[in-house]
Amino acid sequence: MLIILGGLPGTGKTTIARELARKIGATHIRVDTIERELVRIGIPHAELDDKGYRIAMRVAEDNLCLAQTVIADTVNPVGESRFAWRAVAVRARAAFKEIEIVCSDVALHRARVEARQTDIEGLKLPSWEDVLAREYEPWRGAHVVDTAGREPAPCVAEMQSLLRRP
Repeated sequence: MLIILGGLPGTGKTTIARELARKIGATHIRVDTIERELVRIGIPHAELDDKGYRIAMRVAEDNLCLAQTVIADTVNPVGESRFAWRAVAVRARAAFKEIEIVCSDVALHRARVEARQTDIEGLKLPSWEDVLAREYEPWRGAHVVDTAGREPAPCVAEMQSLLRRP
């Protein structure tokens, strides 16, 4: 199964994705890690475009073809990227679930963004202004997990329940 995560920075995607991966034995693919490495080897950040997503999708497809469950940890801001992830699952003949991670409490979301520390050396995290200015299309059809006022464990449990549904 391909678990397609999305949501604005600071909503809790990576925290939840990591814990879910531990609980269900899934492969966690984080686009931030891939993009940071591309910059480190000399591709200017302004030229990344969809390169990180494309690499993540190839790695995901390889793992899906091995019957592994894969969690795609990305912002997935537009319909085009969401469609591309679904196509990865189709090519690999794997089921997929789309889950949007949100933080409905704007003040809490801002506080999370402003307090975040990176765990990827050299990764520049977006500011609150960057998050607000980011292109992000509404995601129709995705399950929504709201992290506002919640610890990661109940969010992960909610996601595990979503994954059991047909």
